[in-house]
Amino acid sequence: MSHGPATEWKKDNSASVKSRLGLIMFVVYTLVYAGFVVINVFNPSIMGTDIGSLNLAIVYGFGLIILALILAVTYNQYCTESEKKLNKDDENVSNGGDKV
Repeated sequence: MSHGPATEWKKDNSASVKSRLGLIMFVVYTLVYAGFVVINVFNPSIMGTDIGSLNLAIVYGFGLIILALILAVTYNQYCTESEKKLNKDDENVSNGGDKV
């Protein structure tokens, strides 16, 4: 017994914007993470360098986690704004153009 979809999906006019942003953020994170891997492969003793009371490996690792969280929140905010802006016209058309 199928009840159908829970929501009605419409065309997403912001899909290309979100895809481009996602790819850019993926490349940024990949480069930063690749730096971590390269340091560990070619000169792991650098990761033992003290930064305050922690070593570079710990600071870099936490930095990667924090960067991922910042990118996720930024992506969510930017995509939500772009969906509201670019999909607004479709909502007006489907509602008869009465609502703004």
